[in-house]
Amino acid sequence: MSERKATGSAKAHTVQTQRAAARTATPAGVSVVIPVYNSEATLPELVAGLGTTLSETVDDFEVVLVNDGSQDGSWETICRLASEHSFVRGLDLMRNYGQHNALLAGIRSAQYPVVVTMDDDLQHPPTEIPRLLEKLAEGYDVVYGTPQKEQHGIWRSMASQVTKIVLQGAMGAQTARSISAFRAFRTEARQAFADYRGPFVSIDVLLTWATSHFATVAVRHDARRSGASSYTFRKLLTHAINMLTGFSILPLRVASLVGFAFTLFGMLVLAYVLGSYLIRGGSIPGFPFLASVIAIFSGAQLFSLGVIGEYLSRMHFRTMGQPYCAVRRTTGFTSPNDEAQP
Repeated sequence: MSERKATGSAKAHTVQTQRAAARTATPAGVSVVIPVYNSEATLPELVAGLGTTLSETVDDFEVVLVNDGSQDGSWETICRLASEHSFVRGLDLMRNYGQHNALLAGIRSAQYPVVVTMDDDLQHPPTEIPRLLEKLAEGYDVVYGTPQKEQHGIWRSMASQVTKIVLQGAMGAQTARSISAFRAFRTEARQAFADYRGPFVSIDVLLTWATSHFATVAVRHDARRSGASSYTFRKLLTHAINMLTGFSILPLRVASLVGFAFTLFGMLVLAYVLGSYLIRGGSIPGFPFLASVIAIFSGAQLFSLGVIGEYLSRMHFRTMGQPYCAVRRTTGFTSPNDEAQP
């Protein structure tokens, strides 16, 4: 019995130590930014958990809920929570722009020195936030909460792998393999992408524009309480393509390597044909062989043109000046200067 009491006391002391370290790290406050999509059922519990944890961790805090075109009563729930809790702010986007676009809107409205981003489905426990803040206090600019065991489906995991491949060059392979939507970073990092206005947004890529001081910490990752993920196969595929062609030159390099490989293949085929003609006194008969060679080269050319076309389309959309989002209304903000500026 005494051993159990000792263990309980040790755990309580560890929690108190973590919270004391986090409070020292962020004395001026924390802004928690959460993109919301069809989550009216989970928001009350999430806000309650955040209020309890943050009030025991930091001096001041706010929770910015960004409604990303929800089709249920999420915005009405956000308005109710803002009236019940003074720390809740709300942004209502005019349509569904995507998770990262909604995050950017919330990040630009954050008013405290540290920003924490997390999902709205209770898979990121609020009680894990002090661990991120404690790691951030060691001198890092961005800290990712790496799930000890992910609760995602196969398609979500595949899209996540594409994102990590794109980020490996800027972050380093080890850090890129550990990124997640549960992250904490210093708000001043947003100065590096203050002028970004493109329609395709990746918060992780934008953070690499600001710093190279990244860290990770293992956190608990719970199963989804209700509903299903809004990431369909089409959305995941679109996100993967946007990541590869919008923030990476990897496809161009692949196209170059494919072109070089097939050029080398063509030279080998030509050498084989000439050798056959000189040694045997004839060439390779048959139309199928010639047709297959033409098809291979045509396919390589079309593939390369398609990759170049993707990059040209990204340039076209950016020159149009299309905004990353548009805010319909807000709630909980004390003045217009606190609101997001798309």
